[in-house]
Amino acid sequence: MKRTTIHISAALALLLGLAACTQDEAGFLPEGAEGTPIVFTATGLNPAATATAGTRAPVDGDWEGVQSVAVRMDGTVKAYDVTPTTADNTGATLTSTDPHYWTNHDDITVTAWWPYTEGETTPPAVVVRADQSSPTDFEGSDFISAENQPVSYGNPTLRFTHRTARVTVVLTDYTEGLASVKLTGLSTENGNPAVIAPYDKGGDTYTALVAPQSVATGTAFITCAFTNGKVFVYKMKEATDWQAGEEYTYTVSLAAAKDPGYTVSEDGKTYEVYNAEGLKNIAKLVNDGNTGIDITLTGNIDLKGIDWTPIGKDDNKAYTGTFDGNGKTITGLTVTGSYKYAGLFGDIDENGTVKNVVLEGVQITSDNSSGYAGGVAGDSWGTIENCSVSGSVSGTTFAGGVVGSQWGGSITGCNSSATVKGVIFAGGIAGETNSGASLTGCYATDDVTVENDGTNNSHAGGVVGYNGGGTLTACYATGNVIGTGTGTDPIYVGGVTGTNVFGTLTACYHAKRNINGPNGTTGGVTGRNYKDSMLGGGIISACYWGSNPDTGIGYNEGGSTTIETTKVTDDDWSDAVAQMNTALQSAGSEWRYELTGALPTLKKQ
Repeated sequence: MKRTTIHISAALALLLGLAACTQDEAGFLPEGAEGTPIVFTATGLNPAATATAGTRAPVDGDWEGVQSVAVRMDGTVKAYDVTPTTADNTGATLTSTDPHYWTNHDDITVTAWWPYTEGETTPPAVVVRADQSSPTDFEGSDFISAENQPVSYGNPTLRFTHRTARVTVVLTDYTEGLASVKLTGLSTENGNPAVIAPYDKGGDTYTALVAPQSVATGTAFITCAFTNGKVFVYKMKEATDWQAGEEYTYTVSLAAAKDPGYTVSEDGKTYEVYNAEGLKNIAKLVNDGNTGIDITLTGNIDLKGIDWTPIGKDDNKAYTGTFDGNGKTITGLTVTGSYKYAGLFGDIDENGTVKNVVLEGVQITSDNSSGYAGGVAGDSWGTIENCSVSGSVSGTTFAGGVVGSQWGGSITGCNSSATVKGVIFAGGIAGETNSGASLTGCYATDDVTVENDGTNNSHAGGVVGYNGGGTLTACYATGNVIGTGTGTDPIYVGGVTGTNVFGTLTACYHAKRNINGPNGTTGGVTGRNYKDSMLGGGIISACYWGSNPDTGIGYNEGGSTTIETTKVTDDDWSDAVAQMNTALQSAGSEWRYELTGALPTLKKQ
């Protein structure tokens, strides 16, 4: 019995084992009536293979924002819900309330895609949107799929890939006034747009999804338009294929699109400047060696907030062309630091001319130990005419409302209402004139101050600080002229010139405000007048002053053939006007004084 029992048990076990093997080999899965529901794992949208994270959805390599995909198996399409499963959303689980089923352990072939429209049986053709400027339209232009992939029981994984290519444009150098960026010249196969408005990611970076396509060399595929109406087109340098799942980045310089702020004549010599950027660019052109170009302003220029680099900033870059301000106004010119030549212009060559410009609110400061500071120019050997300056000018050596130093050449019909401060030479129009320079029909109306530091003589004049051989005709000043200092070096202060050495003053005057300086070197017309026995000079004709001090010349050194200085009392300038006009007529000058108010003013006949 016992052996029989053993044999029966063994036979029963063998029978059960054979039955189990037969059922497994048949592949029947007892999950339910239809089999086991298939739950897929979705992978493949790796951000490292496409773009950096920024917007949502698989356009940036993750599953966030994708709610469902279509899954086709054995000719049947069903919708599967997407649930991201990783922290960076690059993986997902695909489940369905109406799933496909495992009915055996055999591999199955699956095709899946997104986006999905109910009723589709195959992935749709890739047709992106023409306007991808909004995040929704950009994301909605993406197409992904996992096509004809074998899926194994126990590891049902679908690897998705992008069906679109991604084109990213990075703009550099200049984007001010940019109105639009477009991808152009695109393939229209399957109804795709020829032009796409990309999504602005910020930081001058634009991106779009496009259907895979070939782009020929020379295709105008990026077009940038600006608010000023200018359009700039960039062409493909080499033929390329934009392939599905790949990103193509193009860095485009818009430097050429930048408005230079000027136009150029056909011969390349004359520049018409219409804004601050143009004037900055012109200054750079001159300072780079194009010193002879002619410049005309065609619009008012606002330089507020710009630390100005003078035009012709160095000795070897002196300006030799003609600058015509055309009656336009330059506002807020500011020059600071250690420029040797500080002003709108640094150095004007003997062949250079600056005319017809109005400078309002200048702030010119030079701390260079040998610096030249002036509203129009730090230093000039050329011609300055019909210019006007307001604001303030300060320099350690040469400081003038219009020019720091004028060597030869001429200043005509200019005026300044700028305050001027200096240490050695300070003048309402020019800190210094020399070597035969001429000033004609010029006037200054604000204060001139020199503060002697004890290392050099100092010279302060209402019109010119130190006139070293120059000719002043029909010039006047109406501001305070002040000379101070604690050193022992002489300080010369005059209503017209601080010092007149070898120079000639004709029909000039100072009036209205005070002239204050050391006794013996302060005069209503000039603080010091010098005539050389061989060089001559020191000639003063028909010159007047109307306030303190009591003497017209503080220190008359070397004598003179002509000294005609008269103090006007009781504010009656009628006789002075007559005498000055007589002197001007005798000198052949076109300038005359007229007394229409309390003080004489100038006009050109």
